[in-house]
Amino acid sequence: MANIIVVDDSQFMRLILKEIITGMGHTVIAEAEDGYEAILKYSELHPDLVTMDINMPRMSGVSALKEIIKIDPSAKIVICSALGQQSMITEAIRAGAKDFVVKPIQESRVKEAIHKIITDQ
Repeated sequence: MANIIVVDDSQFMRLILKEIITGMGHTVIAEAEDGYEAILKYSELHPDLVTMDINMPRMSGVSALKEIIKIDPSAKIVICSALGQQSMITEAIRAGAKDFVVKPIQESRVKEAIHKIITDQ
C-alpha cells in the first residue's frame, strides 16, 4: 500500500482525509499545515502520493506543488480545492498535479483519485 502525506491548513480536513486514506489500507506518514512544511516533509520522506490543499497560509498549495515537482518531476499530487477556484485548479494541473478533488470532499471521489494515481490508471 502507499505512503501518503496530507497537506491542509484545516486540522479537521486532515483528519477526514487521514480516515479515508487509512480506511483504504494506505499509511499517512506525515501531515503538513502549509506549502512550506509540505516541501520539507516531501524532501525528507519521499511519499508515494500527496494530497494538497490550494489555499494555505505562508505558501499556497500551487507554489508548493511547483517546488515539489522541481525536486521530483514524477511526484504524485492530488489537489483539494473549494468550488470557484477553477483557475487555480487549472494552474495546478498544468504544473503537474495528477488529479483534483473538490471540497467539500466526497469520500468516493477521494478514493477514486487516490486509486487511479497509485495504480497509474
